[in-house]
Amino acid sequence: MSDNDFGGFAPPAFDAANALVGLKRSLRELGLAERGNGFEQRGRRLVEVSAEDQALQVKLAKRPMLTPEWDRLTLKSGADVRKCLDELKKRLARWEREE
Repeated sequence: MSDNDFGGFAPPAFDAANALVGLKRSLRELGLAERGNGFEQRGRRLVEVSAEDQALQVKLAKRPMLTPEWDRLTLKSGADVRKCLDELKKRLARWEREE
């Protein structure tokens, strides 16, 4: 049996609009303040998100700065969204330790 065999059933299509709503909620739960299409902490932009047809485009700050360098991610599934949130949590914890 292959990994792509779902017994005749396909997984549900990724709904970028609903995923964006959930991602924004999760970012607010992490203590980030929403400003337009971005999320900030202490006045420094850490995340920017946007929805396209079947994916989310996310930019994560490499370091918390007023004008950060960005890591760009394309999220095409729920698993990608969870990985992105896990990565952000790691970065937030690391930045907190460094300050």
